[in-house]
Amino acid sequence: MKKMKNWLLGSGLLATLLFLSGCVSRLEDGSPDPSGIIYRFLVAPLGEFLTYIATNMNLGFGWAIVVVTIIVRLIILPLGIHQSKKTMIQSEKMQFIKPQIDEAQAKLKAATTREEQMQAQVEMQNVYKENNMSMLGGIGCLPLLIQMPIFTALFYTAQFTPGIDQATFYGMSLGSRSLILVAIAGIAYVGQGYLSLIGVPDEQKKTMRSMLIVSPLMIVMMSFSSPAGVTLYWVVGGLFSCLQTFITNVIMKPRIRAKVAEEMKKNPPKTVVTPRKDVTETVKAAQPTTPRPTNNRGRNAGKQRNRH
Repeated sequence: MKKMKNWLLGSGLLATLLFLSGCVSRLEDGSPDPSGIIYRFLVAPLGEFLTYIATNMNLGFGWAIVVVTIIVRLIILPLGIHQSKKTMIQSEKMQFIKPQIDEAQAKLKAATTREEQMQAQVEMQNVYKENNMSMLGGIGCLPLLIQMPIFTALFYTAQFTPGIDQATFYGMSLGSRSLILVAIAGIAYVGQGYLSLIGVPDEQKKTMRSMLIVSPLMIVMMSFSSPAGVTLYWVVGGLFSCLQTFITNVIMKPRIRAKVAEEMKKNPPKTVVTPRKDVTETVKAAQPTTPRPTNNRGRNAGKQRNRH
């Protein structure tokens, strides 16, 4: 099961990379197709804004990439925080219904017939339904769908905007690979991974720890094969992700945990799953029985009276 989860995490990142590489269609010479939807409505306007900041405000393309990335991240920050809040609420509530989920999973594992399997699955679904919780843990597709085109546009804007490949940023050519920025990008996403583990239950940490390796490794691989202008985008995005994760995990999570605990105290979760008979019988069998009091003392006293 753990290997499957790790594989899903890794394949998800790989799918994201493929999505990024395929959103903007290219011509035969490798340049972006100007008739593409993402390019026309996102990449081209961002590129013009980037050029305006770099030339009209005399900041240069390096700082222009930093400014544009921060602006875009600030715009979608409320959406990211809202999604993280929903996920944390679901995660905290999950701790209160976990005994029932474990019981349903045990039933499913011990099921010997198709009917027993279906009953266990229905009970597990009812646990979430009766307690107003999502089986996806509060993770929705809409925020990802909204953010992905924006991140794609930033990625290609930093790659294809004319003039970036000839600009420099603190002595680093934005058109060439920069090992310094590659290292900073990797460190930033490692830091973001460690911040994401703050306040997470130990059972979830086992799964999330793989992200400490997979996510930074993917970023380093992409940055290593990209010009410094694109890597600078990853660096700023990683540092901003650290800030967002600090806000959600360090500042918001303790308050959400206390609020959920108070809510569960007032309205305990509904019991849906019935304990298995074999478990109940095993528990009863394991309970110590109280020995019956013997009346040896009375019998001995009677024998003594008979002797006299």
